[in-house]
Amino acid sequence: MVTWEQVVVLASALPCVEESTSYNTPALKVSGKTFARLRTEAEGALVVMCGLDEKEALLASGEAPFFTTDHYHGHGSILVHLELIEEDQLAEMLEDAWRIKAPSKVRKLRAAVKH
Repeated sequence: MVTWEQVVVLASALPCVEESTSYNTPALKVSGKTFARLRTEAEGALVVMCGLDEKEALLASGEAPFFTTDHYHGHGSILVHLELIEEDQLAEMLEDAWRIKAPSKVRKLRAAVKH
């Protein structure tokens, strides 16, 4: 089971990530923009930003960690059950979400670190 603390550690490997809040819940932001947040709603889960195509593919895959609610219909985000996802898969998803929200100058920092 992945914990919020592990989510923070995974995301902290990316440039300019800050732990913050969004809708009065723990969140991760890059340059002030939320790319993941921990829900306190009844279903719980982690909201992770993604493209609509990726969201559709994840939901169609039938994989247990992924779901959505009516509230997120048409929104570029997926809900993730932390107790059902593998850490490496979540790390990839966080990096993708970070790329969606990070300004180009910050994304360039990530590219420089990878080389």
